[in-house]
Amino acid sequence: MVHHRFATVDGHRLFYREAGEASKPTIVLLHGYPTSSFMFRELIPRLAGDFHVIAPDHLGFGLSDAPSVEQFTYTFDALADLTNRLLAQLRVERYAIYVQDYGAPIGWRLALNNPSAITGIVTQNGNGYEAGFVPSFWDGVWEFHRDRKEKTEAGMSHAMSLEAIRWQYVHGVADPTLVDPTVWWHDFALVSRPGNDAVQLDLFYDYASNLPLYPKLHEYFRAHQPPLLAVWGEGDEIFGPAGARAFADDLPDAKIHLVPGGGHFLLETNLDEVSRLIREFLAGLPRR
Repeated sequence: MVHHRFATVDGHRLFYREAGEASKPTIVLLHGYPTSSFMFRELIPRLAGDFHVIAPDHLGFGLSDAPSVEQFTYTFDALADLTNRLLAQLRVERYAIYVQDYGAPIGWRLALNNPSAITGIVTQNGNGYEAGFVPSFWDGVWEFHRDRKEKTEAGMSHAMSLEAIRWQYVHGVADPTLVDPTVWWHDFALVSRPGNDAVQLDLFYDYASNLPLYPKLHEYFRAHQPPLLAVWGEGDEIFGPAGARAFADDLPDAKIHLVPGGGHFLLETNLDEVSRLIREFLAGLPRR
Protein backbone atom coordinates (compact mmCIF):
# COMPACT_ATOMS: atom_id res chain seq x y z
CA MET A 1 0.00 0.00 0.00
CA VAL A 2 1.20 3.48 -0.85
CA HIS A 3 0.46 6.26 1.64
CA HIS A 4 -0.03 9.84 0.45
CA ARG A 5 1.12 12.28 3.12
CA PHE A 6 2.00 15.88 3.88
CA ALA A 7 4.63 17.28 6.21
CA THR A 8 5.29 20.89 7.16
CA VAL A 9 8.96 21.80 6.80
CA ASP A 10 10.12 25.34 7.59
CA GLY A 11 6.54 26.50 7.23
CA HIS A 12 6.06 24.85 3.82
CA ARG A 13 3.67 21.95 3.21
CA LEU A 14 5.46 19.19 1.32
CA PHE A 15 3.63 16.23 -0.20
CA TYR A 16 5.29 12.82 -0.25
CA ARG A 17 4.44 9.22 -1.03
CA GLU A 18 5.58 6.52 1.38
CA ALA A 19 5.40 2.75 1.23
CA GLY A 20 7.02 -0.28 2.82
CA GLU A 21 8.05 -0.93 6.38
CA ALA A 22 10.22 1.72 8.03
CA SER A 23 12.42 -1.03 9.48
CA LYS A 24 13.58 -2.01 5.98
CA PRO A 25 16.33 -0.25 3.99
CA THR A 26 15.15 3.12 2.71
CA ILE A 27 15.32 4.52 -0.80
CA VAL A 28 14.41 8.15 -1.48
CA LEU A 29 13.06 8.87 -4.97
CA LEU A 30 13.85 12.37 -6.26
CA HIS A 31 11.93 13.49 -9.34
CA GLY A 32 12.86 15.86 -12.14
CA TYR A 33 11.30 18.68 -14.12
CA PRO A 34 8.42 19.15 -14.88
CA THR A 35 6.94 16.24 -12.97
CA SER A 36 6.59 15.16 -9.33
CA SER A 37 6.45 11.97 -7.30
CA PHE A 38 3.67 11.05 -9.73
CA MET A 39 6.42 9.74 -12.01
CA PHE A 40 7.06 6.97 -9.45
CA ARG A 41 3.42 5.89 -9.08
CA GLU A 42 4.05 2.47 -10.69
CA LEU A 43 7.59 1.96 -9.37
CA ILE A 44 6.83 2.44 -5.68
CA PRO A 45 4.62 -0.67 -5.28
CA ARG A 46 7.29 -2.76 -7.01
CA LEU A 47 9.89 -1.72 -4.44
CA ALA A 48 7.77 -1.56 -1.30
CA GLY A 49 7.79 -5.29 -0.57
CA ASP A 50 11.48 -5.25 0.31
CA PHE A 51 12.25 -1.58 0.91
CA HIS A 52 11.01 1.52 2.69
CA VAL A 53 10.24 4.03 -0.07
CA ILE A 54 9.87 7.82 0.25
CA ALA A 55 9.12 10.03 -2.74
CA PRO A 56 8.62 13.76 -2.05
CA ASP A 57 7.36 16.49 -4.35
CA HIS A 58 9.89 19.33 -4.43
CA LEU A 59 8.59 22.72 -3.36
CA GLY A 60 6.91 24.33 -6.38
CA PHE A 61 6.07 20.95 -7.93
CA GLY A 62 3.27 18.42 -7.75
CA LEU A 63 1.09 18.69 -4.67
CA SER A 64 3.64 20.49 -2.51
CA ASP A 65 3.24 24.18 -1.71
CA ALA A 66 4.35 26.60 -4.40
CA PRO A 67 5.05 29.91 -2.68
CA SER A 68 5.75 32.83 -4.97
CA VAL A 69 9.28 33.91 -5.83
CA GLU A 70 8.72 36.88 -3.52
CA GLN A 71 8.04 34.48 -0.63
CA PHE A 72 10.77 31.90 -1.31
CA THR A 73 14.11 31.98 -3.11
CA TYR A 74 14.08 29.00 -5.45
CA THR A 75 17.53 27.48 -5.82
CA PHE A 76 18.78 23.92 -5.89
CA ASP A 77 20.54 24.59 -2.59
CA ALA A 78 17.19 25.55 -1.06
CA LEU A 79 15.34 22.53 -2.47
CA ALA A 80 18.04 20.18 -1.22
CA ASP A 81 17.90 21.78 2.24
CA LEU A 82 14.12 21.24 2.41
CA THR A 83 14.55 17.61 1.37
CA ASN A 84 17.22 17.10 4.01
CA ARG A 85 14.97 18.62 6.67
CA LEU A 86 12.05 16.46 5.56
CA LEU A 87 14.13 13.30 5.89
CA ALA A 88 15.34 14.40 9.32
CA GLN A 89 11.73 15.00 10.37
CA LEU A 90 10.85 11.50 9.15
CA ARG A 91 13.86 10.16 11.09
CA VAL A 92 15.51 8.74 7.99
CA GLU A 93 19.25 8.66 8.66
CA ARG A 94 20.63 6.23 6.06
CA TYR A 95 19.18 5.72 2.62
CA ALA A 96 19.79 5.08 -1.04
CA ILE A 97 18.75 7.73 -3.56
CA TYR A 98 17.12 7.45 -6.98
CA VAL A 99 17.76 10.65 -8.91
CA GLN A 100 16.34 11.82 -12.23
CA ASP A 101 16.81 15.19 -13.96
CA TYR A 102 16.36 17.91 -11.25
CA GLY A 103 16.49 15.18 -8.63
CA ALA A 104 20.17 14.66 -9.43
CA PRO A 105 21.55 18.03 -8.25
CA ILE A 106 19.30 17.76 -5.20
CA GLY A 107 20.57 14.25 -4.48
CA TRP A 108 24.20 15.25 -5.08
CA ARG A 109 23.86 17.98 -2.46
CA LEU A 110 22.43 15.49 0.05
CA ALA A 111 25.38 13.17 -0.56
CA LEU A 112 27.97 15.93 -0.29
CA ASN A 113 26.37 17.26 2.87
CA ASN A 114 26.41 13.85 4.58
CA PRO A 115 28.30 11.15 2.66
CA SER A 116 27.81 8.57 5.40
CA ALA A 117 24.02 8.77 4.99
CA ILE A 118 24.07 7.45 1.42
CA THR A 119 24.01 3.67 1.02
CA GLY A 120 23.78 3.68 -2.77
CA ILE A 121 22.75 5.70 -5.82
CA VAL A 122 20.42 4.94 -8.70
CA THR A 123 20.70 7.57 -11.40
CA GLN A 124 18.08 7.37 -14.13
CA ASN A 125 19.00 10.05 -16.62
CA GLY A 126 20.24 12.09 -13.69
CA ASN A 127 23.33 13.96 -14.82
CA GLY A 128 26.60 14.41 -12.94
CA TYR A 129 29.10 15.17 -15.71
CA GLU A 130 29.42 17.84 -18.37
CA ALA A 131 29.66 15.04 -20.93
CA GLY A 132 25.98 14.37 -20.38
CA PHE A 133 24.70 17.73 -21.61
CA VAL A 134 23.24 17.60 -25.14
CA PRO A 135 24.17 21.02 -26.62
CA SER A 136 21.03 21.39 -28.74
CA PHE A 137 18.96 21.36 -25.55
CA TRP A 138 21.26 23.15 -23.10
CA ASP A 139 22.69 26.00 -25.14
CA GLY A 140 19.54 28.05 -24.53
CA VAL A 141 19.74 27.43 -20.78
CA TRP A 142 23.35 28.59 -20.62
CA GLU A 143 22.49 31.69 -22.67
CA PHE A 144 19.62 32.47 -20.29
CA HIS A 145 21.99 32.25 -17.34
CA ARG A 146 24.62 34.45 -18.97
CA ASP A 147 22.13 37.13 -20.01
CA ARG A 148 18.72 37.02 -18.37
CA LYS A 149 16.46 39.34 -20.34
CA GLU A 150 13.08 39.29 -22.06
CA LYS A 151 14.35 37.46 -25.16
CA THR A 152 16.18 34.66 -23.37
CA GLU A 153 13.40 34.37 -20.79
CA ALA A 154 10.87 33.82 -23.58
CA GLY A 155 12.87 30.82 -24.76
CA MET A 156 12.79 29.32 -21.30
CA SER A 157 9.07 30.02 -20.91
CA HIS A 158 8.45 27.75 -23.91
CA ALA A 159 9.74 24.83 -21.80
CA MET A 160 6.55 25.16 -19.72
CA SER A 161 4.24 24.74 -22.72
CA LEU A 162 2.22 21.59 -23.25
CA GLU A 163 4.13 20.96 -26.47
CA ALA A 164 7.52 21.14 -24.77
CA ILE A 165 6.46 18.96 -21.85
CA ARG A 166 5.08 16.34 -24.24
CA TRP A 167 8.42 16.44 -26.10
CA GLN A 168 10.29 15.58 -22.92
CA TYR A 169 8.22 12.40 -22.61
CA VAL A 170 8.27 11.17 -26.21
CA HIS A 171 11.61 12.36 -27.65
CA GLY A 172 14.00 9.50 -28.27
CA VAL A 173 11.33 6.89 -27.49
CA ALA A 174 11.15 4.08 -30.03
CA ASP A 175 7.37 3.73 -29.65
CA PRO A 176 5.75 6.94 -28.36
CA THR A 177 2.36 5.20 -28.14
CA LEU A 178 3.69 3.47 -25.02
CA VAL A 179 3.64 6.81 -23.18
CA ASP A 180 0.30 7.63 -21.59
CA PRO A 181 -0.66 11.22 -22.58
CA THR A 182 -2.08 11.66 -19.07
CA VAL A 183 1.45 12.24 -17.78
CA TRP A 184 2.21 15.37 -19.78
CA TRP A 185 -1.27 16.81 -19.22
CA HIS A 186 -0.87 16.16 -15.48
CA ASP A 187 2.50 17.91 -15.35
CA PHE A 188 1.33 20.80 -17.51
CA ALA A 189 -1.67 21.44 -15.23
CA LEU A 190 0.50 21.68 -12.12
CA VAL A 191 3.31 23.69 -13.70
CA SER A 192 0.63 26.11 -14.94
CA ARG A 193 -0.57 27.08 -11.47
CA PRO A 194 -0.71 30.89 -11.08
CA GLY A 195 2.76 32.26 -10.41
CA ASN A 196 4.53 28.99 -11.08
CA ASP A 197 6.06 30.27 -14.30
CA ALA A 198 8.25 32.63 -12.26
CA VAL A 199 9.22 29.73 -9.96
CA GLN A 200 10.36 27.59 -12.87
CA LEU A 201 12.25 30.45 -14.52
CA ASP A 202 14.24 31.00 -11.33
CA LEU A 203 15.15 27.31 -11.24
CA PHE A 204 16.11 27.33 -14.93
CA TYR A 205 18.37 30.27 -14.15
CA ASP A 206 19.89 28.56 -11.10
CA TYR A 207 20.61 25.32 -12.95
CA ALA A 208 24.03 26.68 -13.91
CA SER A 209 24.95 26.57 -10.20
CA ASN A 210 25.12 22.79 -10.50
CA LEU A 211 28.15 22.73 -12.80
CA PRO A 212 30.62 24.14 -10.22
CA LEU A 213 29.40 21.36 -7.92
CA TYR A 214 30.60 18.62 -10.29
CA PRO A 215 34.29 18.57 -9.23
CA LYS A 216 33.21 18.15 -5.60
CA LEU A 217 30.81 15.41 -6.65
CA HIS A 218 33.52 13.55 -8.53
CA GLU A 219 35.85 13.83 -5.55
CA TYR A 220 33.07 12.40 -3.36
CA PHE A 221 32.74 9.49 -5.79
CA ARG A 222 36.48 8.82 -5.76
CA ALA A 223 36.82 9.13 -1.99
CA HIS A 224 33.73 7.19 -0.90
CA GLN A 225 33.06 4.86 -3.86
CA PRO A 226 29.30 4.67 -3.27
CA PRO A 227 27.60 1.80 -5.12
CA LEU A 228 25.98 3.28 -8.21
CA LEU A 229 23.57 2.08 -10.87
CA ALA A 230 23.17 4.28 -13.95
CA VAL A 231 20.13 3.18 -15.93
CA TRP A 232 19.63 5.50 -18.87
CA GLY A 233 17.26 5.90 -21.76
CA GLU A 234 19.61 5.69 -24.71
CA GLY A 235 17.46 8.06 -26.77
CA ASP A 236 17.50 10.91 -24.23
CA GLU A 237 18.28 14.17 -26.03
CA ILE A 238 18.53 16.17 -22.79
CA PHE A 239 21.13 14.09 -20.95
CA GLY A 240 22.84 11.88 -23.49
CA PRO A 241 24.32 8.39 -22.98
CA ALA A 242 27.80 9.88 -22.50
CA GLY A 243 26.52 11.19 -19.17
CA ALA A 244 25.80 7.63 -18.04
CA ARG A 245 29.16 6.26 -19.16
CA ALA A 246 31.00 9.11 -17.41
CA PHE A 247 30.18 7.73 -13.94
CA ALA A 248 32.69 4.94 -14.59
CA ASP A 249 35.47 7.55 -14.74
CA ASP A 250 35.32 7.93 -10.96
CA LEU A 251 33.43 4.77 -10.00
CA PRO A 252 35.05 1.80 -11.77
CA ASP A 253 32.50 -0.61 -10.25
CA ALA A 254 29.48 1.41 -11.38
CA LYS A 255 26.77 -0.62 -13.10
CA ILE A 256 25.78 1.15 -16.32
CA HIS A 257 22.79 0.13 -18.43
CA LEU A 258 21.78 2.00 -21.58
CA VAL A 259 18.23 1.06 -22.50
CA PRO A 260 17.52 1.05 -26.27
CA GLY A 261 14.27 2.71 -27.25
CA GLY A 262 13.99 4.60 -23.96
CA GLY A 263 14.00 8.35 -23.44
CA HIS A 264 14.23 10.87 -20.62
CA PHE A 265 11.31 9.44 -18.63
CA LEU A 266 12.31 5.81 -18.82
CA LEU A 267 9.75 4.52 -16.32
CA GLU A 268 6.94 5.33 -18.74
CA THR A 269 8.15 2.84 -21.35
CA ASN A 270 10.55 0.41 -19.63
CA LEU A 271 9.17 0.03 -16.12
CA ASP A 272 9.64 -3.74 -15.90
CA GLU A 273 13.30 -3.65 -16.92
CA VAL A 274 14.17 -0.64 -14.79
CA SER A 275 12.41 -1.93 -11.67
CA ARG A 276 14.18 -5.29 -12.02
CA LEU A 277 17.58 -3.61 -12.30
CA ILE A 278 16.85 -1.41 -9.30
CA ARG A 279 15.65 -4.29 -7.14
CA GLU A 280 18.76 -6.33 -7.99
CA PHE A 281 20.99 -3.36 -7.24
CA LEU A 282 19.31 -2.47 -3.95
CA ALA A 283 19.40 -6.11 -2.80
CA GLY A 284 23.20 -5.96 -2.92
CA LEU A 285 23.54 -2.85 -0.75
CA PRO A 286 24.44 -2.89 2.95
CA ARG A 287 21.30 -3.48 4.96
CA ARG A 288 22.11 -0.72 7.46
